[in-house]
Amino acid sequence: MFLKNTWYVACTPDEIAEKPLGRKICGERMVFYRGKDGAVSALEDFCPHRGAPLSLGFVDKGELVCGYHGLRMNPDGTCAGMVGQRVRAFPSIRSFPAVERYGFIWVWPGDAELADPAKIHHLEWAESPEWAYGGGLYHIHCDYRLMIDNLMDLTHETYVHASSIGQAEIEESAPSTKTIGDEVVTSRHMENIKPPPFWAAALRGNGLADDVLCDRWQICRFTPPSHVLIEVGVAHAGKGGYNAPPEYKASSIVVDFITPETETSIWYFWGMARNFKPNDEQLTATIREGQGKIFAEDLDMLEAQQRNLSENPGRKILKLNIDSGGVQSRVVLDRLLAAEAAERASRIAASAEASAAQAATAG
Repeated sequence: MFLKNTWYVACTPDEIAEKPLGRKICGERMVFYRGKDGAVSALEDFCPHRGAPLSLGFVDKGELVCGYHGLRMNPDGTCAGMVGQRVRAFPSIRSFPAVERYGFIWVWPGDAELADPAKIHHLEWAESPEWAYGGGLYHIHCDYRLMIDNLMDLTHETYVHASSIGQAEIEESAPSTKTIGDEVVTSRHMENIKPPPFWAAALRGNGLADDVLCDRWQICRFTPPSHVLIEVGVAHAGKGGYNAPPEYKASSIVVDFITPETETSIWYFWGMARNFKPNDEQLTATIREGQGKIFAEDLDMLEAQQRNLSENPGRKILKLNIDSGGVQSRVVLDRLLAAEAAERASRIAASAEASAAQAATAG
């Protein structure tokens, strides 16, 4: 139910700064650590000796050491050695392509030979000094597609986030959704409205008046496998809305990297990138705190929704026009999942045919 031949955010660098990190991604138990020269490595979290999780071990001289009996592992999954034992002939464990980029550790859970770092989406805000970023991580017990639905339809803000970013004008403004290749974009624009509390604070943080009418926008962009980046902001009314000059607006990109753990649980890397006052660390901390509280409200709702759906597996859920972003995102996912399954079946068939031909030749 999730794509394997693609890049997911696995963790942040601070999570592997002191010791290995164990994390399940797309049903695969992995261990992440820094090996020789600080390079990031990812292995199957399974010691080939007795099956203990390697994430309970430590790193020594660039090798991952099992915390049970001291078996040492190389980054490619081969055994490096063990005191007093001959283990070089032990079978290798699986290694996963891993890359450190844009302030995150990315992993490819599928076929290693297909992994290409160039396929990681370019994130301008993560490299430019004109942007600041602050974010966090939540572990949520829900299907990753429910989170995509949530982020591609922000009508729920009126109810779930009534005290921070919600307002009646959101549901009163019809969204527009389109699919461009593998990307789904849902847009909503509101004019001549009062900024909700979160955005009033953002205006003040940017040195702008917060007691005037504003234009507000939400542009949600889904890209496979499960990333949603949302352009959001407010501008003083009549100054051009989304295209208003910087001196009249406060705008940001809500960053959502959704990494499936299991069929009903996810690692949710959330954050906000902004291009106003990028050097104001206190403002970054304030926005991060406010955003963290907002996403915690989503967590409660999504987990309750998942429990309901799990208890009623045969029950159909209904669709409205506001669900178009999530529905079209699932169409893209289903198409890519079918293509990946077909490609995998083709490779298996080709491999079996080659093996049969080799056996016939040998015979």
